[in-house]
Amino acid sequence: MTVDIDKTPADTPPAGPEAIKAVPVRHYGRYVSAVVALALLGGIVYAFSQGKINWGAIPDYFFDDRILDGVGKTLLLTVLSMAIGIVGGVLLAVMRLSKNPVTSSIAWFYIWFFRGTPVLVQLIVWFNLGLVFEYINLGPFYKDEWSDFMTPFLTALLGLGLNEAAYMAEICRAGLLSVDEGQTEASHALGMSHTKTLRRIVIPQAMRVIVPPTGNEVINMLKTTSLVSVVQYPELLRAAQDIGQTSGAPAEMLFLAAAWYLLLTSVFSAGQYYLERYYARGSSRSLPATPFQKIKANVLSLSSRSKPTGGNA
Repeated sequence: MTVDIDKTPADTPPAGPEAIKAVPVRHYGRYVSAVVALALLGGIVYAFSQGKINWGAIPDYFFDDRILDGVGKTLLLTVLSMAIGIVGGVLLAVMRLSKNPVTSSIAWFYIWFFRGTPVLVQLIVWFNLGLVFEYINLGPFYKDEWSDFMTPFLTALLGLGLNEAAYMAEICRAGLLSVDEGQTEASHALGMSHTKTLRRIVIPQAMRVIVPPTGNEVINMLKTTSLVSVVQYPELLRAAQDIGQTSGAPAEMLFLAAAWYLLLTSVFSAGQYYLERYYARGSSRSLPATPFQKIKANVLSLSSRSKPTGGNA
């Protein structure tokens, strides 16, 4: 009788499972859509390059003193109009949420009126109110004719700022309503006044909801300032139009103005991103990656893919 003896060492580990070879999914639709999009973009670029447009006039006037002055006035008007809109929006939102029916009704009527009429119509009405008010009389402080008092800058500022207050009121109201009522009740139970509760408890928590749409309103306001050219205020579009009439390149100056608007809105969009990221610190466990962090991650992932990997021995 023979007995088979296993000569395999007892401490030899068993063979592991076979390595899984992952095959990435092919997204052919993405390649097709990318090719179509690039073809359309190329066609548009070719059409513009073959048009009767003097593209050399754009860099010649891009940093012209009149254009830079118009850019400065556009930024000034944007900042001041948004300041009026934000302050007025907060006051109107508090009035709208008030339990006093008079203040609540006044805020509702203001929002209804300014949101229901086009801003261009409001600008023209402000400019022509001299037909109703011949003089502006503030007693011993100021008295003058309406036409001298209502300058193009003041017309633009009031028209844009008061209109923006109606939209900011709804944004602020939504932000205030997003804060749980228990926060207000707890602060009142601690003896805090209504004003202090708003300033210290409610508004800081509502900023996470208020900031994103407010950033959009700032960018929209920057572009809406182009409407004030109808009241003779020399902002960016008006300066570009004046140069276009004297230089014989009106279309080229419109493209120049569009390039400046794109540049300014890009800067404002970057600022909006970091401001939203700042106010998101208490609401999410991990903050979203910044554009530079995304670029760095993509570069590192591409470099790691390009390196050859050794096979299993």
